[in-house]
Order: sequence, then C-alpha cells, then structure tokens
Amino acid sequence: MCTYLSIPAGLVLTLYPVMIIRRENVGNRHRYQALGKYIMDSRVVLVTGGARGIGLGIVKAFARVGCKVMIADLGLESEGEWNYGLSNKDAMDSAGELGEVASCGLDVTDQASCESAVKATIDRFGQLDILINNAGVVQSGPVIDFSEADWDRVFAVNTKGIFLMTKAAIPALGKSGDAAIVNTASIAGKKGHANMSAYCGSKFAAVGITQSLAFELAPMGIRVNAICPGIVGTAMWLEHLMPMNTTDTEEKTQTFETNVSQQIPLGRPQSVEDMGEAAVYLATAKNVTGIALSVSGGIEMN
Repeated sequence: MCTYLSIPAGLVLTLYPVMIIRRENVGNRHRYQALGKYIMDSRVVLVTGGARGIGLGIVKAFARVGCKVMIADLGLESEGEWNYGLSNKDAMDSAGELGEVASCGLDVTDQASCESAVKATIDRFGQLDILINNAGVVQSGPVIDFSEADWDRVFAVNTKGIFLMTKAAIPALGKSGDAAIVNTASIAGKKGHANMSAYCGSKFAAVGITQSLAFELAPMGIRVNAICPGIVGTAMWLEHLMPMNTTDTEEKTQTFETNVSQQIPLGRPQSVEDMGEAAVYLATAKNVTGIALSVSGGIEMN
C-alpha cells in the first residue's frame, strides 16, 4: 500500500511515494523511516564491529530503512585477554535475525581479512555503497604502566583498521555513484583525558583520517564523515571505562545513568540508537563530508 508524503515546496518540488511501515505509528521518526525505506532499499552497507553495542545499533538503523547489511566482526569464541566483552559468534548469529542481513568474520588489522569482507559483501549483495568503520577497542592506564602490546593493539584496531578497510572498499565504493564512509571516532578524539593516551590518540587520528579521506575521495563522489559518540551504555563503558563494585546488571545500569546525568547537559546518556540515526544521516546527507559529528548530549561542544 502506498501513500504520499508532502514535502515543503522550498525543499523539494515534488511528492514522493512511500511505503507505510507501521500504520499505527505516526510522527517524524516513522515518516522518515518510511521515506528512507523508499530511498535506501537498493543500497548495501558493510558495518565493521557490527555484532554488538554501537555497531549493532548502526546495523539495525540501516536495516530499518531498508538497506541490505553485511555485519563484519571478529566473532571471537572467547572474550580474550581484554577486560570487557568483545563480539562473539553467538552475537553475530543473533544479529542475523534482523532482516536482510548477512555476516562474515573480520579482523580489521589484517589486510587480507578486510579484502575478504568486501568480497563477501559483493558476492552476497552485488555491490557496496556504504562503509561503516566501527570496529574499535579501548584500554586505559597511566603511560608509565601501559604496555607496548596494548598500545599497538589500540592503534591497530582503531586507526590502522580504518586505513585497511577503506583501502579495500574504495574500488567498490567508486562504482556506487552514491557512496559514503562513516567512521566511528569519539568525543575522546576531540579532547584528551588522563590515563587515556592510547585511546584518545587513536580517536584523534580517526578524525584526522576522516578529514583527509574526505578531500582525497571527493573527486570520486565518496563522502567521508565520522560520528563521535559520547557516553553510551555499552560493554566498553559499563565493564571498563566506568567500573562499578557490583555484578548486578540492573544496578550497574542505574548507577551508570545517575553518573552520566550529572555530567551531560541534556541529562541523559546516549544510546546505540542515537548512533545508528547519526550514521544513517551522514550516509544520506548529499552535501556533507569531512565532519566529525558529536552525538554526546552536549558534553562536547565545538
């Protein structure tokens, strides 16, 4: 069933047929989703680190507006040596229940793995239009106690990973005609913090890489932007950046929300859904490139 969405004449001089997604719901959000479904149902998105947390929020946002999505993630069988949960195979399998979504293994620090993820996407869906460089890790501590191995791993995933994935994806994105890259940076890539030199450094680098790529790839019609999440209640925050003396999930969540409400001007934490909406916006904004968009409730303003 189709209906028609009236757009102000000053913006668009026509009416667009759109599919009704949820008849019982109204409001700008659902009208936007319906319009997005109409516009984006032929576009293919590759999301690195897409099996959980912010990545999964981004996957859902693109699936909701009709995109075909490839989740590329590490798919660890165990949590490894880091002190917060990374993705695992069960998370990747459950993400496949979202809709027109597929998954493949990916190590963003390995060039062959990045090339394989792009190939898997094209083999499955026939093209690649949007690359979301979301895979990331964090480790904190005073520089004097920080191991070289931890430093190298943070930069390998958060910085080198963007380089390798972008390099692998450029040939396919160049054929799209409407291509975009969105990198997940951080508000920690705009302001340094004590005991966070590796993470902040890697995210400052992510912002710089985003700006350089925006210039470099503009002649190919590829837009490049970054999102800078604020304080999001993912495993990275709950299990590492804001440790608590409790194992009760509900208590941890309540403590987290209380703490961030005192730090954020808007008085609430950010969500993975917020990041998904920001990524969809940046992937569809035709005249926006080279920006690092803070989605932080006002905790970072510049």
